[in-house]
Amino acid sequence: MSPSATSLSTRLAVLGLLSATTIFFFYKSRRHLLRRLKASTLLPAQTTNRNSTGKIFFLSETGTSKTLANRLRAFLALKDLHFDLIDPRDYEPEDLHKESVVLIVASTWEDGKPPKNGGFLGNWLTESSDDFRVGALLLSKCKFAIFGVGSRSYGETFNAVAKDFSKRLRKLGAAEVLEVCEGDVDEGNVDEVFDEWCKRLARSLKGNCGENGRCCSKGVVEESDGEVSECDDYDSEIEENGEDNGIVDLEDIAGKAPSSKTMVKAKANGKANGETLNGEKEMVTPVIRASLEKQGYKIIGSHSGVKICRWTKSQLRGRGGCYKHSFYGIESHRCMEATPSLACANKCVFCWRHHTNPVGKSWRWKMDNPLEIVETAIELHSKMIKQMKGVPGVKADRLAEGLSPRHCALSLVGEPIMYPEINSLVDELHRKRISTFLVTNAQFPDRIMMLKPITQLYVSVDAATKESLKAIDRPLFGDFWERFMDSLKALKEKQQRTVYRLTLVKGWNTEDVDAYSSLFSIGNPDFIEIKGVTYCGSSATSKLTMENVPWHSDVKEFSEALAKKSNGEYEVACEHVHSCCVLLAKVEKFKIDGQWFTWIDYEKFHDLVASGKPFSSGDYMAPTPSWAVYGAEEGGFDPEQSRYKKERHHRSTR
Repeated sequence: MSPSATSLSTRLAVLGLLSATTIFFFYKSRRHLLRRLKASTLLPAQTTNRNSTGKIFFLSETGTSKTLANRLRAFLALKDLHFDLIDPRDYEPEDLHKESVVLIVASTWEDGKPPKNGGFLGNWLTESSDDFRVGALLLSKCKFAIFGVGSRSYGETFNAVAKDFSKRLRKLGAAEVLEVCEGDVDEGNVDEVFDEWCKRLARSLKGNCGENGRCCSKGVVEESDGEVSECDDYDSEIEENGEDNGIVDLEDIAGKAPSSKTMVKAKANGKANGETLNGEKEMVTPVIRASLEKQGYKIIGSHSGVKICRWTKSQLRGRGGCYKHSFYGIESHRCMEATPSLACANKCVFCWRHHTNPVGKSWRWKMDNPLEIVETAIELHSKMIKQMKGVPGVKADRLAEGLSPRHCALSLVGEPIMYPEINSLVDELHRKRISTFLVTNAQFPDRIMMLKPITQLYVSVDAATKESLKAIDRPLFGDFWERFMDSLKALKEKQQRTVYRLTLVKGWNTEDVDAYSSLFSIGNPDFIEIKGVTYCGSSATSKLTMENVPWHSDVKEFSEALAKKSNGEYEVACEHVHSCCVLLAKVEKFKIDGQWFTWIDYEKFHDLVASGKPFSSGDYMAPTPSWAVYGAEEGGFDPEQSRYKKERHHRSTR
C-alpha cells in the first residue's frame, strides 16, 4: 500500500471514531431531551447565583435530601461559599465537565436505587464511566463530595447510591475532596453527623485541609504525602433556613433533632449515639426520644413506650369508645396502648407514626426487664389518666376506673413480638388480669409460633400479592413474602382468637378481593378486620393524601364482596362507622342460633389462663349487643354513650 493510501486510511479511521463518539453523545442528549419533554411535573427552577462556587444536587423521593441540601447551601453561604441548588431532574449531565465543585446529598431508595429525580443522572454516570470512548479525564477539573442518608438495616444496599456515585465520579476523573459520609438513621443522629460533615466540607473548600489533601470523616486530615494530622476544633454553627429540618426520607425518621444543649447533655451521659455507659446499645436515641415525646409518648426504659389514646379520652367523657368496644366489648377508658419494642421491620406507607421509630431485622439492643416494663407502663398510663381530671366532660366514675387498666393493646408502634421476653411480659399482664391484644406485621413467623396464649392475636395483612406488599409495607427483609406466608400458617396453629387486619388504601390495595380471599385458608383466622386507612396529616415519609382514604361505604362494599368470596365461611358481623371499620367473623364458631358472639368474657379468659389447661377461642366468647351488629341503626355507637359533635364556625367568604 502506498504512503498516501496509508495516510488516507488513517484519516478515515479517525473520522469514523469521531463520528461514532459524536453520534453517541447526540443520542444521549436527544434521549435526555425527550425524557424531559415527557415529564409530567418538574420542580421549580433551580436556585442559581452569579458568583456560584459550584452546584449542590439533592437526590430525594420525598424531600429530605432537598431539605438537607438547603441547610448545606445556607451554611456554606455563611462561609462566603455560594452554591446553586440543583434538582438533577432539571440538569444536563453532559455539563458536569464544566463544573468546578459538585456536592451531592443522596438518599437510597428501593433496592439500592436512586430516587426518581436522580435516576437519569445515575444512568448517565453508569453509562459514561463504563464507556471507553468517554475516558477517565472527562471530569478531571471537577471536585466533589457526597453525603448519603441510609439505613444499615437494609444490609448491602446501605447508602448504595452515595457510594456508587462516588465510584462513578472518580472513574471519570473527578477529585473527591471528602470521603463519602454515610448517615445511618438507625443510630438516630443523622442531623449531628450531617452538621459535622458540613463543617469539614467548608474547611476543605476553604483550603484548610492542606493542598491536594482529603478531610476524613473522623476529623483528621490525610495529606498528599500520606501523613495524618488532627483537624482543628470546629467553631461554626449551622444556621437553619426556615424549612422543615426533619430527616424523614424512606431511609430516615421524622422529627427534629434535639437542641445542642440536649445533645451535649446526652454526650456527657454517654448516650448521644444510643450507647449506654457500659457499651450496650440502646434502641431509643435522643433524636428518637425527642420526636416520640413530642407526639405524646411516654418512653419506658430503653425500648418501650406507652401513650394515651384519643378514644380513651373520649370514653372518659362518655362520648363513645373505639371499634374494639363495638366488636369485642373493650372499655376504651380502661385500655392501655403500649409496646415493648419501638423497632419495626417495615416502613409502611400508611405508618401513622410517620416512621419516628427505629427499624431492624433482629433484636440487637439492650433489653429491659419485662416486669419493670409492665409496672412502669401502668404507672405512666395512670398518670396520664389523672391529668384528665378537671377536663370538661370527664366523668368521675370513669376516671376512677381508668386508673386501673383492664386491657392492653400491644400495637402502639413498632413490632412488639420482636421483644425477646414477650412471653414473660404477657404473663405479667395476665397475672394482673389485664387482657392482651397483640398485633404483628407478619415478618417473624418463628416468634408467632413460640408465643403463649393471648386474648387476641392479630396479623397485619396489608396486601394480598408479593408486589403490592412490597410497595405498601416496604419491608427490610429480602424474603418478606415467604415470612409473610409462614406467619399466616403459624396463625392457623393458634387455638385462641386470631385476626387478619386489612387496612384499605384507595389506589393501592382496594381492588384485590380475589387475592385477599385466597389467603383465608392459609391462616384460617377467626375474624377479619377491614379498616379504611387513617390520614395522619402531611408527612415527607408518605405520599398518601385524603384521596387515598376510603369512605365507610367503600369499606362496607369491599367487606361484603370479601364475605361473598368466602362461600358462607365468613359473614359481616359488626361495624363501627366512626372508625370506618367492618368485622367479618367465622360463622360456624361465632354465630349461634342467629346471634353473634364476637364479644369476649374477659374474666372467663383470665380464669382459663390461670388454670394452665388448654383452651380455645370458643371457651371465652360472649354475645354481641344489637347496637354493634352490622347494619344496626346505631352504626356501632353504644347508645349508653352521648354522641358529641364539635361546632364548626367557618369564616364567611363574603
